[in-house]
Amino acid sequence: MIPVTAASARSDQGSAPPPSAAPGKGSGRAGSGHRAWFLVLPALIPILLLSVGPLLYGIVLAFTDSQAGRTDPTQWIGLLNFQDLLRDTLFWESFRIGLVWAVAVSVPQFLLALGLALLLNQNLRFRWLSRALAIVPWAMPEVVVGIMWRLVYHPDAGLLNETLGTHRDWLGSLSTALPAVVVVGIWARLPQVTVTLLAGLSNVPRELHEAAAMDGAGAWRRFCTVTWPAIRPIALAISALSFIWNVNSFALVYVLTGGGPGGRTRLPMLFAYEEAFRYGQFGYAAAMGCVLVAVVSILLAVHLVARLKGDDDA
Repeated sequence: MIPVTAASARSDQGSAPPPSAAPGKGSGRAGSGHRAWFLVLPALIPILLLSVGPLLYGIVLAFTDSQAGRTDPTQWIGLLNFQDLLRDTLFWESFRIGLVWAVAVSVPQFLLALGLALLLNQNLRFRWLSRALAIVPWAMPEVVVGIMWRLVYHPDAGLLNETLGTHRDWLGSLSTALPAVVVVGIWARLPQVTVTLLAGLSNVPRELHEAAAMDGAGAWRRFCTVTWPAIRPIALAISALSFIWNVNSFALVYVLTGGGPGGRTRLPMLFAYEEAFRYGQFGYAAAMGCVLVAVVSILLAVHLVARLKGDDDA
């Protein structure tokens, strides 16, 4: 008889083959992955067809001399459209106007939306009705908003001129066209920012406000120490999105002024639209679109980096 020692037992255990995986475990994991793709596919297909596809086609088009009405085949011209764009002073002027418009709309819009959200978050009578009325402009298409405000600004029978007792052409004057359009932009997107901030305020525990009030903190101190830290991520996100939406504005300004007078309200998207569908320069307009996408992407990246850095510091 061969004696069994501890060493031989350990060696026998170490040489024993590893237990095989449970049958069907790997195949089940693969099957769940396939099912997940099938669930995502209905939402992914429209994004690929309506967003990613046109974006890629526009990028390719920017490197060609595509024009409307020509019979010759479209030629690949490389960076020629972008070189012409760098020398186009009209485009860069429209880009400057677009930045002025985006800042002039986004900043007052956020401040007004924050004040309105704080007000609607209070225990007011008929608060539900106030909240419902506050989102009415959001429910209106931008074309309808533009037509309505054209009637408000009408030089002869407009509500604004009737109220002020004047006959000023607010949308046709070089000095007042852009400020008048900015007012409409603030009004049109104000509910969207307000509802987002109101959702963030609704998640702030009231016990924190009550505790701060018991410690003697006033309204402003409670806002700085309790409210703002709680809604800061939402506020930063909606302000960034609002700025991007305003940079890409088209329909509202197109209905109000069409880019006039004298190009004072010609935003970059309007300029690209005119180049493509008024003058037929599809390749050149696509190059403008690529520049706008690049600028918006850079601004979004800077915002995300700053936000992540702020979260790390906190």
